[in-house]
Amino acid sequence: MLQALRGDKVLWGILALLAVFSFLPVFSASSNLVYVVGKGTPWGYLIKHFVILAIGFVLMFSVHRIPFQYFKGISILMLPVVVLLLIYTASQGTVIAGANASRWIRIPIIGLSFQTSTLASVVLMIYSATYLSKLKEAIPTFKSSLLRFWLPVFVVVLLIFPSNLSTAALLFSMVLMLAFLAGYPLRYLFTIIGAGVVAVFLFFLLVKAFPGAFPNRVDTWMNRIENFRSGESGDGNYQVARAKTAIVSGKIFGLGAGKSRMKNFLPQSSSDFIYAIIVEEFGLLGGVGLILLYLLLLYRVVVISYKTSSTFGKLTVIGLGIPILFQAFINIGVALQVLPVTGQNLPMISSGGTSAWMTCIAMGVILSVSAKVEVEEKLDFDENNPLNVLSESI
Repeated sequence: MLQALRGDKVLWGILALLAVFSFLPVFSASSNLVYVVGKGTPWGYLIKHFVILAIGFVLMFSVHRIPFQYFKGISILMLPVVVLLLIYTASQGTVIAGANASRWIRIPIIGLSFQTSTLASVVLMIYSATYLSKLKEAIPTFKSSLLRFWLPVFVVVLLIFPSNLSTAALLFSMVLMLAFLAGYPLRYLFTIIGAGVVAVFLFFLLVKAFPGAFPNRVDTWMNRIENFRSGESGDGNYQVARAKTAIVSGKIFGLGAGKSRMKNFLPQSSSDFIYAIIVEEFGLLGGVGLILLYLLLLYRVVVISYKTSSTFGKLTVIGLGIPILFQAFINIGVALQVLPVTGQNLPMISSGGTSAWMTCIAMGVILSVSAKVEVEEKLDFDENNPLNVLSESI
């Protein structure tokens, strides 16, 4: 079985550790849904989480066996598909508490919801790496890059933006980071950033002009930012206050696995605020240990990117790996009240289907790149091995 696993074995080990550890807080926090909300059973949620991660690792294993160069063509073919999916998702007009909540599409055959923005993020980052990897050959004109690169980026980001600000902002920031690392001209980048600011400003004006015709989350965003700045009571601060209470209760060694008390009062305790439950049950040591594990994951992503000789491989690894780490630290920052409430899950830990699957697919692509690195290193070793050189001369 181990021989079938290609690529960076340390990265495989980190992902396995995160997945195994996730069962403890998810099983514990699911009691909130069972006894407070009155949905399902703790064992039911645990089995569901196991099935989701099992499917995720099957996807990761399958993807990592594909030569990573093939993802260039796959991303180009998938980009129109994800745009159509985002348009369909936005057209549903789902509204919760007066706010746009069109993030998921229902798959009636299997009875699951699919968050299209997560798939769009993975596809767009690979597409960006595909385009930007060609900059080494020739720097494009601003007009040509605007049509072939930035237009698809703006379309995807603007379709995600109304219902999911944090995901859209993270995605746009990561594309800008990738363009900077690839050597895209800075004067063009500043122009794109300015265009993005203008687009956001026009969106806010449109929302204010037609509040009834276009349900939005602007008021929710503003309230969360204001609550974060002022500390006044509100939905965001209610969650953060309970999260901070859970973190303080954990102290150094925690209350023990399954012994969290705040999970019964903290909304989204198994997803958005699961880090607070982890610290309450496993203490400062558990919380810091999880952060170190994510930092080790970041280190392996950087090492793989550094070792690969392909520009596309380097950009793909950075473009898929860094957003996952950013998402993790945004989730942790929200629980610690370092950042406003955003709704980002903790990768490989939080309960949920689509997000976990897309994380596994992204990691599968990274492992595919690292598998190519292993082959290159083996070939280089064979060529430089004195015994091989001697045998060839004989």
